[in-house]
Parts: sequence; structure tokens; C-alpha cells
Amino acid sequence: MARRQTKPAIIDAALGLFEERGFEATTMRAIAERAGVSVGNAYYYFASKDELIQGFYDRAMEEHAAASAERLAGLTDLTERIVAHADSWFAALGRYHQFATQFFRVASDPSSPLSPFSSRSAPAREAAIAGWRDVVEGARTGDGSPAVADRLRSELPELLWLYHLGLILFWVHDGSADQAASRLVLAGTAPVIVRAIGLADVPELAATIDDLARLVATIRPMLAT
Repeated sequence: MARRQTKPAIIDAALGLFEERGFEATTMRAIAERAGVSVGNAYYYFASKDELIQGFYDRAMEEHAAASAERLAGLTDLTERIVAHADSWFAALGRYHQFATQFFRVASDPSSPLSPFSSRSAPAREAAIAGWRDVVEGARTGDGSPAVADRLRSELPELLWLYHLGLILFWVHDGSADQAASRLVLAGTAPVIVRAIGLADVPELAATIDDLARLVATIRPMLAT
């Protein structure tokens, strides 16, 4: 098997076995056998099942980026762009929802290198924030000017990423059909967020929004582990 095909094959094998046997009952040896590689080769790419979660998530992020780009094409309204980007994540990850608890159990551990705030997760985190930056930069008002004030444009993508983490946590626990409740939460909160963003132009509230942006900038390095 070509090297560039080995890593995806291991991830595919793991996902299939997780579905058949469950996460805890699946061994790295079984994953290697299903993928048609040696156990040593499997460990070369992934030191543990937990690292497989990061590999899965990295691939899911690529799928999300492609789906989001297609959904965002031609959209300029900020609310619609937020909904399209987040909903495309639900669509890309929907078929893995049954594994969500296992997958995100590891990521939710603050001491885990796979935490979304860890230094090891920095590439995935920066890619996710970059996706939200595209959402912001592509938003326009009726006259074609940027929809987000200059003072917020640099910090807003990370704030939206944090908002998205909250949506993901809700999605993980969402037992409704096709996670319809998660989509309702998204549709209901996105307009509220956009209205709050608009308050940046209100002099009496601008200072509060600036304080929030500075707070995020201050705690960001403290959360990296």
C-alpha cells in the first residue's frame, strides 16, 4: 500500500471497527489488520487510538472546508454565512454522530494534547479559525462595504470559533433526529450574534466590546498547554 494511502486506510478501518465493536473494544491490532498494515506501521502513524481521533478530525475539517466553500459561494449576508458555515460542519460530521461521545471525550480533557486549546492542536485550531475568518471577510452590507467594523474584524473569527465549540458540545449531546435541535439552536443564535456585532458601532457599547476582545487576547496564551 502506498504511503499516502496508508494513513486514510487506517482511519477508515478504525471508524468501521468503532461502529461494529465500539471505541473501547477496538484495539490497534484489530485496526491494523482491517487496514491491511502491520501493527508497527499503524503505530508509526498513530501512537494510540486517541491520536486516531485527531487524524479523523483533521480529515473531517478538510471535508468541512470543502462543503463550506460551496455553501458560502455567493452569500454576503453575515447571518447567512455564519449559518452556512456551521451547518456545513453538522453535515460533514453527521454520519459520525454515533461516535461523538467517544471522539470528543478525549478532546474535552484539558490535560489532553488533543484538547482544542492545546499546542498540539494548534494547526487544526488555526485552520478552524481561518475558516471563520473567511466567513467574516466575505460578509458585505447592501452597499458592498464590509459588514464587520474594523475594530472587530481581527478578533471576531476566534470569537466565532469559540461560539462554534459551544454548538459542537450541544450537537454531541443532541439526540433529536438528524440533530435537528442543533440546527434550530444555530438558526436562533446566529441572528442574535450578528445583532451584537452591530453594537460595535454604538459609542456607549463599543468600549465593552473592545474589553471582551482584549480579554480573549489575554487568556489565549494561558489556555495553550
